[in-house]
Amino acid sequence: MVVGGGVAGLAAVLTAAPRARVLVVSKGSTDDGCTAAAQGGIAAAVGPDDSPELHFEDTMAAGRGLCDERAVRQMVEEAPARVAQLADWGVAFDRNADGVVDLHREAAHSRARVLHARGDATGAAIEAALLQRLHESGATVLQDQVVTGLVLHGGGCAGVELCDPASGERARVTAGAVILATGGASALWRHTTNPAGATGDGIALAYEAGADIADVEFIQFHPTVLALAGAPAFLISEAVRGEGGLVVDADGRRFLQDADPRGELAPRDIVARSIWEEMARSGSASVFLDCRGVGARLAERFPTIVATCRSHGVDPVEQPIPIAPAAHYTIGGVVTDLDGATTVPGLYACGEVARTGVHGANRLASNSLLEGLVFGRRAALAAVAGLAGRRAGSVTELPAVAVETRLADLAAEQELRELMWSACGISRTGPALTAAGAVIAQMGEEGEEGMAWLALRRGRLARTAARLIVEAALYREESRGAHHRGDFPTSIDRWRVSHVMREQRGVEVVHDPAAHH
Repeated sequence: MVVGGGVAGLAAVLTAAPRARVLVVSKGSTDDGCTAAAQGGIAAAVGPDDSPELHFEDTMAAGRGLCDERAVRQMVEEAPARVAQLADWGVAFDRNADGVVDLHREAAHSRARVLHARGDATGAAIEAALLQRLHESGATVLQDQVVTGLVLHGGGCAGVELCDPASGERARVTAGAVILATGGASALWRHTTNPAGATGDGIALAYEAGADIADVEFIQFHPTVLALAGAPAFLISEAVRGEGGLVVDADGRRFLQDADPRGELAPRDIVARSIWEEMARSGSASVFLDCRGVGARLAERFPTIVATCRSHGVDPVEQPIPIAPAAHYTIGGVVTDLDGATTVPGLYACGEVARTGVHGANRLASNSLLEGLVFGRRAALAAVAGLAGRRAGSVTELPAVAVETRLADLAAEQELRELMWSACGISRTGPALTAAGAVIAQMGEEGEEGMAWLALRRGRLARTAARLIVEAALYREESRGAHHRGDFPTSIDRWRVSHVMREQRGVEVVHDPAAHH
């Protein structure tokens, strides 16, 4: 069973389907996750001046000392083969006038190594190709089903419990192996680039089942998101800065170079924090991304971005785009080994829900699609290999539940998102995090009376994910990568470790979470 329909889940399905019976479960439709919205592209060392070693070095540098070297090497060395496989599966990567794959450079990459498809619609192109193959794979697909729990049996994971949010019908579905590919938790913040369903369900479900969780304090805030009243939080790809887009204040000054000489091409955490600090200094709701110097090439290279901005009254060819940071990517998650295995037998994880160790404290741009492909495939191969002797799949109906959603339920969700934004945002402090943890605990005690069963369950999962993130952020008394503490603004050598969290055990400091396997 694969839970999730993004790039990691689909890579797992397409790898497993020729080798086993596969069931795919999706919280919504299989194309409504983050993959389809990914603009930036996919990184791979396929250029003549590039190598996996250079890709390795850039990824390690971005990770601020917390990357798992073995996982990074696995990813960068497999990258060219996975990109070639995508091409075989029908992804038409953009090419230049000579017919050569068009490679672009993004922030913190030392080489042009980012491939794109359909300009700024790379994720959508990859998702479409993978979904086409899914329909031909023989896998069974269940859409619009909420996973409300993991089934534990014989010391391991043996399936999931599902609920249909439309009818309230429930079922227990067993499987020889379960692969979580449920995405991240960035929709727990008020300002986010993620769809509403990205509330950390997979992290919470795995934690409840006894799996190790690590590095969830590292939440990447994308620095350049459209900031217009009434407009969605639409991401403006990092590739726009790679093409010459400049971040400026209201007076047109390029303030990013005050924090880092690389300016617009500095790592995301530096750019996002610099923008946040400038907004706080000026009292403005945004800064600006000035793309006028890119000229006509802007519309050719980024048709989706240009069209979206124009639909909201801003023509980026002629005027600067108002931008602000938003929660974008969950770097930590469920601890896995190089084959996607968690610390719970029979349970695997891949993609954004997983903590593979490839991102460390700060993800390098365009490594996310790549991670999903590499480790989705590896998780599927390991899961299939581990099927021998495990229970075959079966379905058992469970009592149906009431599923109506009240306005009070929606208000509770919004309260949590506001709390995470104010207390656990781009910059945090110990007192704010402590207070936030207390409020989250109080939400669980006081806000559940009269709630419908499914709303109650989903709220608990979201609060569990939020609580883990807040506790991890409070525990790490330093600033490193995507985690910034205003009361501990520097990086400290003794904190160059990962923190494993286990239910009933609290936080344990472990240099190598994978060693627990």
